[in-house]
Amino acid sequence: MSEKATKKRVNVKKVAQNKAERQAFDAGNQNDPVLAEKKKLLFVASEARPFVATGGLADVIGSLPQALAQDASYDVRVVLPLYSDVKPEHRRKLSFLGNLYVPLGWRNQYCGIFSCVENGVTYYFIDNEYYFKRPGCYGYYDDGERFAFFSRSVLEILPIIGYYPDVLHCHDWQAAMAAIYLKTLYQDKAEYQKIRALFTIHNIEYQGKYSADILGDLFGLSEEYLPLLEYDGCINLMKGAIECCERFSTVSPTYAKEIQTAQYAHGLQDIICKNAGKLTGILNGIDVLSYNSAMDKALFANFDAENLDNKAVCKTELQKMLGLPVKDVPIIAMISRLVSHKGLDLVKAVAEDMLHEDVQFVLLGTGDVVYEEYFKDLAHKYEGKVSANIAFNGDLSRKIYSGADIFLMPSISEPCGLSQMIASRYATVPLVRETGGLYDSIKPFGAGGNGFTFSSCNPYDMLYVIHEALDAYKNTEVWKALMKKAATTDFSWQRSADDYKALYQQLLNM
Repeated sequence: MSEKATKKRVNVKKVAQNKAERQAFDAGNQNDPVLAEKKKLLFVASEARPFVATGGLADVIGSLPQALAQDASYDVRVVLPLYSDVKPEHRRKLSFLGNLYVPLGWRNQYCGIFSCVENGVTYYFIDNEYYFKRPGCYGYYDDGERFAFFSRSVLEILPIIGYYPDVLHCHDWQAAMAAIYLKTLYQDKAEYQKIRALFTIHNIEYQGKYSADILGDLFGLSEEYLPLLEYDGCINLMKGAIECCERFSTVSPTYAKEIQTAQYAHGLQDIICKNAGKLTGILNGIDVLSYNSAMDKALFANFDAENLDNKAVCKTELQKMLGLPVKDVPIIAMISRLVSHKGLDLVKAVAEDMLHEDVQFVLLGTGDVVYEEYFKDLAHKYEGKVSANIAFNGDLSRKIYSGADIFLMPSISEPCGLSQMIASRYATVPLVRETGGLYDSIKPFGAGGNGFTFSSCNPYDMLYVIHEALDAYKNTEVWKALMKKAATTDFSWQRSADDYKALYQQLLNM
């Protein structure tokens, strides 16, 4: 069925109703300068807290729109897939807005639209049980088709919801097609021509690569658009979004520089460099209300930067909980996915040297079996000094953040990183490798900074800085000052939101 015929199957009554509502809204805005001047932002993403989350992307989409919405000059909205994993307590809040059929290649797929409002942000959910009534968010053979449908739906629902954004802010490869469709299939539609597109790369490793011969069948694009998406012999959705968008960004200034090199770009360095004039790096924030040592109910005892006494209670109780001797020695902690780019080979190379010192080492995480087995063996060999917790446990993570003294994060690559910021909030001093967001968020103690850093991928350079941190720990007054410095570093989303506002303004001025 043709696209024209498909559109006749839209819920016509609902479209007419929303068109009338939009006309009335626009007419009212002409007489209301506050509403007329609101900047309209529509986030397109595959996950967001508290609805559904698999990683850091959900933290960003759960926090940044709400931080922006605190500014009355912004009208902020978010579009997400309605996965089966969205919990009943959230589903009960959803209102049904209407439905339509979305063209995708030779298919015409049902699209239901639901919405709710949370903390000043309107959330829309795209409903299609064929694509989204499955456990989890990703990892299916037809992910390309699923997220192409989601992206096309975003553009199709705008008349239904009566909302044409000033900026369409798309996140990672799953939302890349929304930007591509905007600048291809919808470029001649009057309502869409003023929409500016911003594409944010959270992790360049995952790019959305597909065979070039399914451009029409899977994505519904004609051959004329193949050069826009083709890269290195295949369709690359991230490449297409970078080419289409007026601006693109990533999650820290240093990562924006790093992805212009072959070492970090996973093959996309030529496209990144070609479009470098459109690239901005903005460091993510964290939810400072959730990660608040003075209020966090998961802690054994609460404390703040002005009175750190109860941090000692958290440390003692953590030692008891993990079966470590209760003694005043520095606890070095890692909370991480156990994969190579997190720098675990650096840790393996010098772990026993580190453990020759009077320290305790606590690890929490899951991942590659080779690392899981290594740390379990290390805990067995150094019983009483090492606690290896091969698990994903949010409650335990907060107890470790608050009870440890030094937080070790020696990542080989780290687009932004959240753990170093969270540790800082609990007055646990970060020790990081200078890469990506780690470099942008943690500065060296010797230069008046909020932690310890090393630059190379040499494990003995890391060990040298660990010894520096252990020496600093022995000076009680110096260490207290460093804990306070870490705990009072501003990692709020409001700081990041201000940077995004400047970027949105650039787009609005184009």
